Amino acid sequence: MRVLVRRCWGPPLAHGARRGRPSPQWRALARLGWEDCRDSRVREKPPWRVLFFGTDQFAREALRALHAARYPGQGSGDPAAEGLQAAPGRPAPRVLDFWLRKAWAAERCGPRSRRLLAPRSGILNVHPSCLPRWRGPAPVIHTVLHGDTVTGVTIMQIRPKRFDVGPILKQETVPVPPKSTAKELEAVLSRLGANMLISVLKNLPESLSNGRQQPMEGATYAPKISAGTSCIKWEEQTSEQIFRLYRAIGNIIPLQTLWMANTIKLLDLVEVNSSVLADPKLTGQALIPGSVIYHKQSQILLVYCKDGWIGVRSVMLKKSLTATDFYNGYLHPWYQKNSQAQPSQCRFQTLRLPTKKKQKKTVAMQQCIE
Repeated sequence: MRVLVRRCWGPPLAHGARRGRPSPQWRALARLGWEDCRDSRVREKPPWRVLFFGTDQFAREALRALHAARYPGQGSGDPAAEGLQAAPGRPAPRVLDFWLRKAWAAERCGPRSRRLLAPRSGILNVHPSCLPRWRGPAPVIHTVLHGDTVTGVTIMQIRPKRFDVGPILKQETVPVPPKSTAKELEAVLSRLGANMLISVLKNLPESLSNGRQQPMEGATYAPKISAGTSCIKWEEQTSEQIFRLYRAIGNIIPLQTLWMANTIKLLDLVEVNSSVLADPKLTGQALIPGSVIYHKQSQILLVYCKDGWIGVRSVMLKKSLTATDFYNGYLHPWYQKNSQAQPSQCRFQTLRLPTKKKQKKTVAMQQCIE
């Protein structure tokens, strides 16, 4: 999420009519009086005027905290924010780029420029990782996916053109709860980030002056998750890696595989306990990754991967099916039809999604010969 902080106070000057209908983000800026700071005084302490950009679940806690900071309870001190506007929808790149350039120019051009350009305090970002680790749009997912044991939240300033590389104003670490999903971890970090943001705003001038540059070492990138990430590679991934993948993206994109040339989604994965693994049916056969067996006592599908087994309670194949339904409708009829087949022949296979090929643009040049 992004927070624009304005320290210039006073009535804005009209810019005149703009061509076309202004976007919701621009209207939000105008309501706060962000278009100009001429003939206004500069505040050196809170409350500030804040324009809030945030569209996901992680941003909701910070917005609640900012709203509450406008009306602090008895004995809790002065408000951290006075004017608060949440820009509707995802901010258009031109809106953020415009204010990034204004803030950057204000820092470079001295006090006179700071009176003319807004926001003087720049743009803050609440990022759910310990930067420079996991820069990018999906830090929480990659924290779970790679099995990190420690994570945190960073409050930083945004710099033009490059996100997640600006000075760190505040950073706190927390342990990653064992076997937590990305959704559960995001809830923990959102509450931490909201409290940290209010703390920074209450001491904003000091926080800005004490900001530190991010270290060069330890930087990693957390790209967006694509549908291809959800395809299980039975021959390559261990059971631990598959469970991490499930906890990281299972609530966003169900894990996928192939069953008899049909795409099947694995909806509910469970760990297999030792009593099930001791079953002679599992130990007495030569299996290959992807082999699937129905375990009647526990009513789960057992799927063999690189180093062991995972359990599946339900799947999606045309419709949602329990493990028992899948066995009765698909596995059992397959065994009846192929009575001489080995269990290793009844298996899930890695789904290979087609990659989008970049179309090459051909430019034809004609030479005119006089």
